[in-house]
Amino acid sequence: MNAIQGHHLIRPEDLQWRVAAIMRIPNADFLERTGSENLAARLWRLPPGSANTLHRHLRQEEFYFVLEGTGRIRVGDETLTVPKHGGVLVGPERLRQVFNDTDTEVLWLIVGAPEELELLPGATPRPDLSRIYPVDPKQLPPELAGKMWPPTS
Repeated sequence: MNAIQGHHLIRPEDLQWRVAAIMRIPNADFLERTGSENLAARLWRLPPGSANTLHRHLRQEEFYFVLEGTGRIRVGDETLTVPKHGGVLVGPERLRQVFNDTDTEVLWLIVGAPEELELLPGATPRPDLSRIYPVDPKQLPPELAGKMWPPTS
């Protein structure tokens, strides 16, 4: 993997927010325009009663950092509560899922390395997604039992 040359300043107004395809969570990729092949960094804004995908990575370590609110994450069979400005490092191959069982929005910064380029849109050949999603990625954690996510509209 190639290191970037020089530096890249990313301003808040440079971020392009979008809604994730599977779980409909608003997110913004900090590094998409930098060309980094070594590092991924994304903001995830979880509304109350929501969850991101239940997934794992092949090689990537991820650091989950709570910027606003109180974060909740399940790693394997364990559920962790992460206070504002706290974080969790999760190794590859471990199932993980951030979720929000509070009444207020939670803003996460998730940084991972190395970037798994084969998972980017347009990458060829496409990876075997059953390795990333060994179970239903829309499966909600027990803390959201009875809730419906993602929204149907």
